[in-house]
Amino acid sequence: MNMLEPLVSIALDLTAAMTASDRYDRLLAAVGKVLPYDAAALLRVDGDLLVPLAARGLLPDALGRQYARSSHPRLAIICDAHEPVRFAADNPLPDPFDGLLAGNVDALSHIHACLGCPLRVENTLIGVLTADALDPHAFDHIDPRFLEAVAALAGAGMQTAHLIDALEKSAERKGQIASDLMHDIYLRQGAQILGDSSVMVHLRREIELVARSDFTVLVLGETGVGKELVARAIHASSDRRDAPLLYLNCAALPETLAESELFGHTKGAFTGANRDRAGKFELADNGTLFLDEIGELPLSIQPKLLRAIQEGEIQRVGSDRTLHVNVRLLAATNRDLEREVADKRFRADLYHRLNVYPIKVPSLDKRKADIPLLTGHFCERIQRRLGLGAVRISPEAYEAMASYYWPGNVRELENVISRAVLKASGELQRGETVIIHPAHLGGDLMPVRPAVDDAAAYQDGGIVANLSLNTEVENFKRRLIQRAIEQNRGNVAAAARDLDLNRSNLYNLAKRLGVLDRRGER
Repeated sequence: MNMLEPLVSIALDLTAAMTASDRYDRLLAAVGKVLPYDAAALLRVDGDLLVPLAARGLLPDALGRQYARSSHPRLAIICDAHEPVRFAADNPLPDPFDGLLAGNVDALSHIHACLGCPLRVENTLIGVLTADALDPHAFDHIDPRFLEAVAALAGAGMQTAHLIDALEKSAERKGQIASDLMHDIYLRQGAQILGDSSVMVHLRREIELVARSDFTVLVLGETGVGKELVARAIHASSDRRDAPLLYLNCAALPETLAESELFGHTKGAFTGANRDRAGKFELADNGTLFLDEIGELPLSIQPKLLRAIQEGEIQRVGSDRTLHVNVRLLAATNRDLEREVADKRFRADLYHRLNVYPIKVPSLDKRKADIPLLTGHFCERIQRRLGLGAVRISPEAYEAMASYYWPGNVRELENVISRAVLKASGELQRGETVIIHPAHLGGDLMPVRPAVDDAAAYQDGGIVANLSLNTEVENFKRRLIQRAIEQNRGNVAAAARDLDLNRSNLYNLAKRLGVLDRRGER
């Protein structure tokens, strides 16, 4: 094949109209025409981290990870170089993609071909292109000058994608395009909303659409789906991105302090008010205020919140002076506010004022295709936190996760992965690869089914012996309450809110079922 063809293809793409993700994928495809790799990745530099932008031949969870130079010596060598680096086939340094090749989790842990190209624009390192092949001689025939040309065009392609993205969003200031864009990419691909499933693509489109407006947004969804991340993404893409985003959890507000937290107070307004204090609305002036768990806001405060939204007017507690603020409001809840309105627990006029643009965040059960990506992200995070070697997930463990229904959503997935990594690492020497098997997941992913003592009564999906309906109901309640308390880190009040129960009722029920002992401990 003509070696110039992929170079021409990459060069033409520099001026073509396409999304950044398409541009990166086409770049890897073009390189693959002359570079017989089994896996390739394009990574963006973000300080000490290398963040994947696109990959071929790797498991989906590889894109959910971030690769620290300090933890991956091959990547560090490539970043420090000023020309393409070709590693010896028997180089003993670990490959960052060990165990991440699609269809072969054991690949790359032995002799193989590996090369990397630092991507520089005006002598500034902006990214890295890597390629691996199971055949140790796969890259022997590649002309170094060809690799230098690929690196130059790939760097220009990455820079072009960044620039186009910046122009489309009008998000960057003159002279700060590079730093602001890197931060934006970090928010979208590193610490923000992960997922390539159709429901998540739709969610991101909704966010981009409403972010351009100044509408009040009501973010709806189950506990643990990431409603706060959605609020952050809306603010980060809005015209108010340079102003503050303030957060207030309405469920954590005692009714006596809720008004002060929202609107501020004057010195002497109540016992303990020893100085003037601005509230969240005042502090968020010209920015965004995010009210989490809005369904928990006391009824007595709701008329004043309605006035603040409608008129932009607030009054500090103890003051007669009216202040005018310009605040965009985002709110979130896991409650059915229409039902709360019908039951007279939430004001109808406030609900309609909040519900200008509702966004429903899908549960993890509706986006199971994103589990590998999320898992890779959480593995990388816990790996750095615990100072472990590489963390990998066995295919059997993925099957177990795919069959589970995830009542605690993404938050539960993170907790399950964190526990599994800790369990698996306890059997290894420091620095060894941690591999998660179903046994490390323990009982976390067991679907709701009859208690173990009654399991013999079920065969082939049918009942073959007399069972006590009361016993089965009690077993179900016990598992549901235990899971809710665990997901809220032992906070019974928070678990009661999730289960839509009175705290004292849940407390007594949990003790009766043995979830809590008589002292109220698990």
